Amino acid sequence: MAQRTRLTKQTINDMFAKFEANNPHPEGELDYVNIFTLLVAVVLSAQATDAGVNKATKALFEVADTPEKMYALGEDKIRDYIKTIGLYRNKAKNVYALCKALIEQHNSEVPEDREALEALPGVGRKTANVVLNIGFGHPTIAVDTHLFRIANRTGLAPGKNVLAVEKLLLKVIPKDHLLNAHHWLILHGRYICKARKPECYHCIIVDECKFKDKVMEAGKK
Repeated sequence: MAQRTRLTKQTINDMFAKFEANNPHPEGELDYVNIFTLLVAVVLSAQATDAGVNKATKALFEVADTPEKMYALGEDKIRDYIKTIGLYRNKAKNVYALCKALIEQHNSEVPEDREALEALPGVGRKTANVVLNIGFGHPTIAVDTHLFRIANRTGLAPGKNVLAVEKLLLKVIPKDHLLNAHHWLILHGRYICKARKPECYHCIIVDECKFKDKVMEAGKK
């Protein structure tokens, strides 16, 4: 349940100082070889696990690491490579169309522009934010289910929808931590601040968190 109490500026500073001390150079868990394959991997990761995407893209990226090579495979072959991923038929269609758009409209380059990215097939705001952050080093925040939960649960950036949370996160997170904030929060939500059973008993920001129902012993609900 969302906690409507906001954290103070000092508490937020303390929180991100702890994230940095614990993991100075956080990285995403999707495998890729260049910005194009990063874009494809993020498109494929919608409603799928990073591990599942990595398993499917390992072979795909070995044979197709540019828009031209992937477009040359054709939609059917792309589909065969990614058939272990959820919604693979529609994703194959989007990836094929995405490659065509990159070739015809962007000289086969992934655009460093939100509007241009979001105009590509299969690319929404969250995907664009991930690519801008990881691929181009922009201080963007991609709010997925993990970030939305943490922002509300901890009191970091309470909001009723994804966009509201994103805008508040960009406002309250210290500027010198914005580049890595996306990674820290996703990893924290994935492995510690879980939806059903948060592992507060070994959470590094337990003192800063406003969550009222902290789980302070393993095995407790």
